[in-house]
Amino acid sequence: MAENDLMRQMAAFEESALAALENARDEAALAQWRTANLGKSAFIMQIFSQLGTVPKTERPQIGQTANQVRVRLEEALELRMNQLKKKALAESLKNEKIDVTLPGRHPYRGRLHPATQNMREILAVLSQIGFEIFRSPEVETDEYNFELLNIPAYHPARDMWDTFYTTDPGVLLRTHTSPGQIHAMKLFAPESIRVALPGMCFRYEQVSMRSEIQFNQIELLAVGKNITFGDLKGTLQEFAYRMFGNNVRTRFRPSYFPFTEPSAEMDVECFLCAGKGCSMCKNSGWLEILGCGMVHPTVLKNGGYDPNVYSGYAAGMGPERITILRHYVEDIRYFWGNDIRFLEQF
Repeated sequence: MAENDLMRQMAAFEESALAALENARDEAALAQWRTANLGKSAFIMQIFSQLGTVPKTERPQIGQTANQVRVRLEEALELRMNQLKKKALAESLKNEKIDVTLPGRHPYRGRLHPATQNMREILAVLSQIGFEIFRSPEVETDEYNFELLNIPAYHPARDMWDTFYTTDPGVLLRTHTSPGQIHAMKLFAPESIRVALPGMCFRYEQVSMRSEIQFNQIELLAVGKNITFGDLKGTLQEFAYRMFGNNVRTRFRPSYFPFTEPSAEMDVECFLCAGKGCSMCKNSGWLEILGCGMVHPTVLKNGGYDPNVYSGYAAGMGPERITILRHYVEDIRYFWGNDIRFLEQF
Protein backbone atom coordinates (compact mmCIF):
# COMPACT_ATOMS: atom_id res chain seq x y z
CA MET A 1 0.00 0.00 0.00
CA ALA A 2 1.37 3.39 -1.01
CA GLU A 3 2.45 5.78 1.73
CA ASN A 4 0.09 8.53 0.57
CA ASP A 5 -2.90 6.18 0.59
CA LEU A 6 -2.12 5.05 4.13
CA MET A 7 -1.74 8.66 5.27
CA ARG A 8 -5.15 9.53 3.81
CA GLN A 9 -6.73 6.50 5.52
CA MET A 10 -5.30 7.49 8.90
CA ALA A 11 -6.57 11.04 8.48
CA ALA A 12 -10.03 9.76 7.53
CA PHE A 13 -9.99 7.35 10.46
CA GLU A 14 -9.10 10.13 12.88
CA GLU A 15 -11.83 12.42 11.54
CA SER A 16 -14.43 9.66 11.77
CA ALA A 17 -13.35 8.68 15.28
CA LEU A 18 -13.51 12.26 16.58
CA ALA A 19 -16.98 12.71 15.09
CA ALA A 20 -18.17 9.52 16.78
CA LEU A 21 -16.66 10.69 20.06
CA GLU A 22 -18.74 13.88 19.97
CA ASN A 23 -21.88 11.74 19.80
CA ALA A 24 -20.98 9.74 22.94
CA ARG A 25 -23.31 10.80 25.77
CA ASP A 26 -22.41 8.50 28.69
CA GLU A 27 -19.69 6.26 30.12
CA ALA A 28 -21.01 3.16 28.35
CA ALA A 29 -20.76 4.90 24.96
CA LEU A 30 -17.24 6.06 25.77
CA ALA A 31 -16.23 2.51 26.65
CA GLN A 32 -17.55 1.25 23.32
CA TRP A 33 -15.73 4.07 21.47
CA ARG A 34 -12.45 3.20 23.21
CA THR A 35 -12.72 -0.45 22.14
CA ALA A 36 -13.58 0.45 18.53
CA ASN A 37 -10.91 3.12 18.03
CA LEU A 38 -8.13 2.37 20.47
CA GLY A 39 -8.55 -1.35 21.06
CA LYS A 40 -6.21 -4.05 19.74
CA SER A 41 -8.33 -4.61 16.63
CA ALA A 42 -8.78 -0.88 15.86
CA PHE A 43 -7.42 0.40 12.51
CA ILE A 44 -4.79 2.65 14.01
CA MET A 45 -3.47 -0.10 16.31
CA GLN A 46 -3.26 -2.57 13.45
CA ILE A 47 -0.85 -0.22 11.65
CA PHE A 48 1.73 -0.69 14.43
CA SER A 49 1.57 -4.48 14.08
CA GLN A 50 1.96 -4.26 10.27
CA LEU A 51 4.92 -1.82 10.13
CA GLY A 52 7.21 -4.75 9.36
CA THR A 53 5.60 -5.14 5.94
CA VAL A 54 6.12 -1.47 5.00
CA PRO A 55 9.25 -0.47 3.10
CA LYS A 56 12.07 0.71 5.38
CA THR A 57 12.15 4.17 3.86
CA GLU A 58 8.44 4.72 4.67
CA ARG A 59 8.34 3.21 8.18
CA PRO A 60 9.49 6.29 10.16
CA GLN A 61 6.91 8.60 8.62
CA ILE A 62 4.04 6.11 8.85
CA GLY A 63 4.94 5.09 12.43
CA GLN A 64 5.25 8.70 13.56
CA THR A 65 1.93 9.68 12.00
CA ALA A 66 0.12 6.65 13.44
CA ASN A 67 1.49 7.43 16.92
CA GLN A 68 0.38 11.07 16.64
CA VAL A 69 -3.14 9.97 15.64
CA ARG A 70 -3.26 7.59 18.62
CA VAL A 71 -2.13 10.30 21.06
CA ARG A 72 -4.66 12.82 19.71
CA LEU A 73 -7.48 10.29 20.04
CA GLU A 74 -6.48 9.47 23.64
CA GLU A 75 -6.36 13.16 24.55
CA ALA A 76 -9.74 13.72 22.90
CA LEU A 77 -11.19 10.78 24.88
CA GLU A 78 -9.90 12.16 28.18
CA LEU A 79 -11.28 15.60 27.33
CA ARG A 80 -14.68 14.13 26.47
CA MET A 81 -14.76 12.14 29.70
CA ASN A 82 -14.12 15.27 31.75
CA GLN A 83 -16.84 17.15 29.83
CA LEU A 84 -19.39 14.42 30.56
CA LYS A 85 -18.43 14.31 34.27
CA LYS A 86 -18.84 18.08 34.60
CA LYS A 87 -22.17 17.92 32.79
CA ALA A 88 -23.41 15.11 35.08
CA LEU A 89 -22.33 17.09 38.15
CA ALA A 90 -24.11 20.22 36.94
CA GLU A 91 -27.31 18.28 36.30
CA SER A 92 -27.05 16.63 39.72
CA LEU A 93 -26.66 19.98 41.47
CA LYS A 94 -29.58 21.36 39.50
CA ASN A 95 -31.97 18.47 40.03
CA GLU A 96 -30.88 17.34 43.52
CA LYS A 97 -30.81 20.53 45.46
CA ILE A 98 -29.80 20.40 49.12
CA ASP A 99 -31.79 22.39 51.66
CA VAL A 100 -29.02 23.67 53.92
CA THR A 101 -31.59 24.96 56.42
CA LEU A 102 -32.65 21.42 57.40
CA PRO A 103 -31.30 20.20 60.77
CA GLY A 104 -28.39 17.78 60.56
CA ARG A 105 -28.71 14.09 61.41
CA HIS A 106 -27.11 13.27 64.73
CA PRO A 107 -24.99 10.11 64.64
CA TYR A 108 -26.44 7.17 66.56
CA ARG A 109 -24.29 6.52 69.60
CA GLY A 110 -23.85 2.99 70.82
CA ARG A 111 -23.81 2.03 74.47
CA LEU A 112 -22.69 -0.73 76.75
CA HIS A 113 -24.98 -3.72 77.20
CA PRO A 114 -26.95 -3.46 80.48
CA ALA A 115 -25.29 -6.64 81.74
CA THR A 116 -21.87 -5.05 81.16
CA GLN A 117 -22.96 -1.78 82.77
CA ASN A 118 -24.18 -3.57 85.86
CA MET A 119 -21.11 -5.81 86.01
CA ARG A 120 -18.86 -2.74 86.03
CA GLU A 121 -20.92 -1.05 88.76
CA ILE A 122 -20.73 -4.14 90.95
CA LEU A 123 -16.99 -4.48 90.42
CA ALA A 124 -16.56 -0.79 91.22
CA VAL A 125 -18.34 -1.28 94.55
CA LEU A 126 -16.27 -4.37 95.32
CA SER A 127 -13.09 -2.44 94.52
CA GLN A 128 -14.16 0.27 96.95
CA ILE A 129 -14.41 -2.27 99.78
CA GLY A 130 -11.04 -3.81 99.07
CA PHE A 131 -11.38 -6.52 96.41
CA GLU A 132 -8.96 -6.89 93.51
CA ILE A 133 -10.35 -8.01 90.11
CA PHE A 134 -9.01 -11.41 89.00
CA ARG A 135 -9.84 -13.14 85.71
CA SER A 136 -10.02 -16.91 85.28
CA PRO A 137 -10.72 -19.21 82.27
CA GLU A 138 -14.25 -19.89 81.00
CA VAL A 139 -13.14 -23.24 79.55
CA GLU A 140 -12.07 -25.37 82.49
CA THR A 141 -10.92 -28.85 83.36
CA ASP A 142 -12.95 -31.28 85.43
CA GLU A 143 -10.21 -31.09 88.05
CA TYR A 144 -10.57 -27.35 88.64
CA ASN A 145 -14.35 -27.18 88.13
CA PHE A 146 -15.12 -30.07 90.49
CA GLU A 147 -12.30 -32.15 91.99
CA LEU A 148 -10.27 -29.38 93.65
CA LEU A 149 -13.50 -27.81 94.95
CA ASN A 150 -14.27 -30.90 97.03
CA ILE A 151 -16.67 -32.34 94.44
CA PRO A 152 -15.22 -35.73 93.38
CA ALA A 153 -16.78 -37.74 90.55
CA TYR A 154 -18.92 -39.84 92.93
CA HIS A 155 -20.24 -36.83 94.88
CA PRO A 156 -24.03 -36.35 94.59
CA ALA A 157 -23.50 -32.56 94.50
CA ARG A 158 -22.57 -32.90 90.82
CA ASP A 159 -26.26 -33.39 90.15
CA MET A 160 -26.71 -29.70 91.04
CA TRP A 161 -25.27 -28.76 87.64
CA ASP A 162 -26.02 -29.92 84.10
CA THR A 163 -22.62 -29.40 82.55
CA PHE A 164 -21.61 -28.64 78.97
CA TYR A 165 -18.75 -31.04 78.22
CA THR A 166 -16.48 -30.67 75.18
CA THR A 167 -15.20 -33.44 72.92
CA ASP A 168 -11.86 -33.31 74.78
CA PRO A 169 -11.93 -35.64 77.81
CA GLY A 170 -12.07 -33.73 81.08
CA VAL A 171 -12.61 -30.32 79.41
CA LEU A 172 -15.85 -28.39 79.93
CA LEU A 173 -17.48 -24.98 80.02
CA ARG A 174 -17.33 -23.88 83.63
CA THR A 175 -20.58 -24.17 85.51
CA HIS A 176 -19.60 -21.50 88.06
CA THR A 177 -16.79 -19.04 88.74
CA SER A 178 -15.64 -21.01 91.80
CA PRO A 179 -12.76 -22.69 89.90
CA GLY A 180 -11.22 -19.23 89.90
CA GLN A 181 -10.75 -19.65 93.66
CA ILE A 182 -8.20 -22.39 93.03
CA HIS A 183 -6.44 -20.39 90.32
CA ALA A 184 -6.17 -17.35 92.61
CA MET A 185 -5.05 -19.29 95.68
CA LYS A 186 -2.37 -21.24 93.79
CA LEU A 187 -1.05 -17.97 92.35
CA PHE A 188 -0.91 -16.00 95.63
CA ALA A 189 -0.44 -18.62 98.36
CA PRO A 190 0.64 -18.26 101.11
CA GLU A 191 -0.11 -14.53 100.94
CA SER A 192 -3.47 -13.18 102.10
CA ILE A 193 -5.83 -12.46 99.21
CA ARG A 194 -9.08 -10.59 98.61
CA VAL A 195 -10.25 -11.00 95.00
CA ALA A 196 -13.39 -10.70 92.87
CA LEU A 197 -13.63 -13.09 89.93
CA PRO A 198 -16.14 -12.03 87.23
CA GLY A 199 -17.08 -13.99 84.11
CA MET A 200 -19.56 -16.05 82.12
CA CYS A 201 -20.86 -19.44 83.29
CA PHE A 202 -22.75 -22.13 81.38
CA ARG A 203 -25.35 -24.69 82.45
CA TYR A 204 -27.65 -26.89 80.42
CA GLU A 205 -30.89 -26.17 82.23
CA GLN A 206 -34.42 -25.06 81.49
CA VAL A 207 -34.71 -21.39 80.56
CA SER A 208 -37.18 -19.40 82.65
CA MET A 209 -37.85 -15.89 83.95
CA ARG A 210 -35.07 -16.37 86.49
CA SER A 211 -32.50 -18.61 84.77
CA GLU A 212 -30.60 -18.91 81.49
CA ILE A 213 -28.16 -21.44 80.01
CA GLN A 214 -25.44 -18.78 80.12
CA PHE A 215 -25.10 -16.04 82.68
CA ASN A 216 -22.57 -13.79 84.34
CA GLN A 217 -21.34 -14.51 87.83
CA ILE A 218 -18.98 -12.80 90.24
CA GLU A 219 -17.05 -14.83 92.77
CA LEU A 220 -15.65 -13.29 95.95
CA LEU A 221 -12.74 -14.86 97.83
CA ALA A 222 -10.88 -13.68 100.91
CA VAL A 223 -8.19 -15.79 102.56
CA GLY A 224 -6.05 -14.81 105.53
CA LYS A 225 -5.53 -15.40 109.22
CA ASN A 226 -8.43 -15.15 111.67
CA ILE A 227 -11.13 -14.51 109.03
CA THR A 228 -14.58 -15.33 110.46
CA PHE A 229 -18.17 -15.73 109.31
CA GLY A 230 -18.79 -12.31 110.83
CA ASP A 231 -16.35 -10.81 108.34
CA LEU A 232 -18.29 -12.48 105.53
CA LYS A 233 -21.67 -11.22 106.71
CA GLY A 234 -20.42 -7.69 107.35
CA THR A 235 -18.80 -7.50 103.89
CA LEU A 236 -21.92 -8.69 102.07
CA GLN A 237 -24.17 -6.40 104.11
CA GLU A 238 -21.98 -3.42 103.21
CA PHE A 239 -22.09 -4.48 99.56
CA ALA A 240 -25.92 -4.60 99.66
CA TYR A 241 -26.10 -1.14 101.21
CA ARG A 242 -23.86 0.34 98.50
CA MET A 243 -25.76 -1.36 95.69
CA PHE A 244 -29.37 -0.94 96.83
CA GLY A 245 -29.30 1.82 99.45
CA ASN A 246 -29.29 1.85 103.24
CA ASN A 247 -32.98 0.92 103.45
CA VAL A 248 -32.55 -2.43 101.74
CA ARG A 249 -33.72 -5.51 103.61
CA THR A 250 -31.60 -8.65 103.42
CA ARG A 251 -31.57 -12.06 105.04
CA PHE A 252 -29.19 -15.01 105.36
CA ARG A 253 -30.44 -18.58 105.11
CA PRO A 254 -28.51 -21.77 105.89
CA SER A 255 -27.57 -23.66 102.74
CA TYR A 256 -25.11 -26.22 101.40
CA PHE A 257 -22.18 -25.96 99.02
CA PRO A 258 -19.44 -28.61 98.82
CA PHE A 259 -16.68 -26.01 98.77
CA THR A 260 -17.83 -23.97 101.81
CA GLU A 261 -18.67 -24.94 105.37
CA PRO A 262 -20.78 -23.51 106.92
CA SER A 263 -22.74 -22.21 103.91
CA ALA A 264 -25.54 -19.69 103.47
CA GLU A 265 -27.60 -17.86 100.87
CA MET A 266 -28.26 -14.14 100.93
CA ASP A 267 -31.64 -12.79 99.80
CA VAL A 268 -32.78 -9.26 99.04
CA GLU A 269 -36.39 -8.18 99.41
CA CYS A 270 -38.17 -8.31 96.04
CA PHE A 271 -38.54 -4.77 94.76
CA LEU A 272 -41.22 -5.75 92.26
CA CYS A 273 -43.74 -6.65 94.95
CA ALA A 274 -42.12 -5.00 98.01
CA GLY A 275 -42.00 -8.36 99.77
CA LYS A 276 -45.68 -9.21 99.22
CA GLY A 277 -45.02 -12.05 96.79
CA CYS A 278 -45.12 -12.24 92.98
CA SER A 279 -44.19 -14.55 90.11
CA MET A 280 -40.65 -13.22 90.02
CA CYS A 281 -39.91 -14.14 93.65
CA LYS A 282 -42.15 -17.24 93.55
CA ASN A 283 -44.48 -15.54 96.02
CA SER A 284 -41.80 -15.58 98.72
CA GLY A 285 -41.16 -11.84 98.80
CA TRP A 286 -37.40 -12.48 98.52
CA LEU A 287 -34.89 -12.95 95.71
CA GLU A 288 -31.64 -14.82 96.17
CA ILE A 289 -28.67 -12.83 94.88
CA LEU A 290 -25.75 -14.93 96.08
CA GLY A 291 -24.54 -18.01 97.87
CA CYS A 292 -21.71 -17.82 100.37
CA GLY A 293 -19.84 -19.52 103.18
CA MET A 294 -16.49 -20.18 104.82
CA VAL A 295 -14.00 -21.82 102.47
CA HIS A 296 -13.88 -25.58 103.11
CA PRO A 297 -10.56 -26.75 104.65
CA THR A 298 -10.08 -29.21 101.77
CA VAL A 299 -10.38 -26.38 99.24
CA LEU A 300 -7.91 -24.26 101.21
CA LYS A 301 -5.46 -27.15 101.20
CA ASN A 302 -5.95 -27.73 97.45
CA GLY A 303 -5.23 -24.04 96.89
CA GLY A 304 -1.94 -24.17 98.77
CA TYR A 305 -2.98 -22.89 102.23
CA ASP A 306 -2.66 -24.61 105.58
CA PRO A 307 -6.26 -24.79 106.93
CA ASN A 308 -4.89 -24.90 110.49
CA VAL A 309 -3.39 -21.43 110.00
CA TYR A 310 -5.56 -19.76 107.36
CA SER A 311 -9.29 -19.35 106.93
CA GLY A 312 -11.39 -17.60 104.35
CA TYR A 313 -14.82 -16.89 102.95
CA ALA A 314 -16.29 -17.09 99.47
CA ALA A 315 -19.45 -15.87 97.75
CA GLY A 316 -20.92 -16.19 94.28
CA MET A 317 -23.47 -13.68 92.99
CA GLY A 318 -25.55 -13.31 89.83
CA PRO A 319 -25.19 -9.77 88.38
CA GLU A 320 -28.27 -10.16 86.16
CA ARG A 321 -30.45 -10.85 89.20
CA ILE A 322 -29.07 -7.75 90.84
CA THR A 323 -29.93 -5.77 87.71
CA ILE A 324 -33.47 -7.17 87.87
CA LEU A 325 -33.83 -5.85 91.41
CA ARG A 326 -32.33 -2.44 90.68
CA HIS A 327 -34.30 -1.74 87.48
CA TYR A 328 -37.48 -3.78 88.01
CA VAL A 329 -36.84 -6.07 85.04
CA GLU A 330 -39.51 -8.75 84.87
CA ASP A 331 -37.67 -11.44 82.91
CA ILE A 332 -33.96 -12.34 82.90
CA ARG A 333 -34.25 -13.51 79.28
CA TYR A 334 -34.57 -9.89 78.15
CA PHE A 335 -30.81 -9.47 78.64
CA TRP A 336 -29.95 -11.92 75.84
CA GLY A 337 -32.93 -11.38 73.53
CA ASN A 338 -31.26 -8.54 71.55
CA ASP A 339 -34.48 -6.51 71.61
CA ILE A 340 -33.35 -2.96 70.89
CA ARG A 341 -36.44 -1.56 72.66
CA PHE A 342 -35.22 -3.12 75.91
CA LEU A 343 -31.53 -2.35 75.49
CA GLU A 344 -32.12 1.35 74.70
CA GLN A 345 -33.62 1.85 78.16
CA PHE A 346 -30.17 1.54 79.70
